[in-house]
Amino acid sequence: MTLRATTAGAVLAATALLGLTAPLAAAAPGGPVPQPEAATAENRAAAARAATDPDTLATLSRFFAREGKVSLAAAQPRIEGEAIPVNHLSPEFVAGRAGAPVARLEFLASRAVSSDGQQAALWTARTEAGWQVVNIATGDDEFRYARLGAEKLPGGTVFREPQIDAWYVTGGSRVLPLDEDAVRAVGGGTSLAAYRARVAGAYGDKLPGSDYAARGVAGGYAEAPAAAGGAGTSVGAVAGALALGGAGVLTALQRRRAVAAG
Repeated sequence: MTLRATTAGAVLAATALLGLTAPLAAAAPGGPVPQPEAATAENRAAAARAATDPDTLATLSRFFAREGKVSLAAAQPRIEGEAIPVNHLSPEFVAGRAGAPVARLEFLASRAVSSDGQQAALWTARTEAGWQVVNIATGDDEFRYARLGAEKLPGGTVFREPQIDAWYVTGGSRVLPLDEDAVRAVGGGTSLAAYRARVAGAYGDKLPGSDYAARGVAGGYAEAPAAAGGAGTSVGAVAGALALGGAGVLTALQRRRAVAAG
């Protein structure tokens, strides 16, 4: 397993350059950044426009050039393919709300590629100021797990449990793992009911409105030591998506772990 990190400095620089620091900061105390209702053609088109905006591409050039892997002038970032939906574990499902799906749409992701082959995901969401890129994250997790999920369970819903950085695909009454973190959580797969029991036990007392969330401990979760071997903010400090009311776009500083390609 490899560590692939978006450093705090890189994320803050990217959001500041895009003029997004203020919207994100304003969103945190009052609740989540407003989310797209669904990955409709209209919303995908709006996400594509935000991703291909000249200011966004200029920021991507600086992002890809930040560690000297490619020069600013040579980065020449491009957006490949359509924006895809990225789903996270739903607080309503954890709470046991009748009819609540296991996952809900958090943002749309567009794949950005530099001239030297670096990849990044542009997280795009509807904010009070309209559709904006709210984070730039290294790597291709969103796209790779979407592909793996479609191969493993055609027609299923791919989603992420951000608290443990685990990716799954669900369909019918099954929940199947897509990465090592998910395998550690559910083995080779589990029933939807068993998965619900597990996440309710893990996060049921940390939902929005809970005493735990109200205390504001690292966004609702105790801070964990940073893992060795990579730069960035510790996972626990930013992984409280449920306690933050599902504001998954605010987990931007979290380390991204994935099975090494190949």
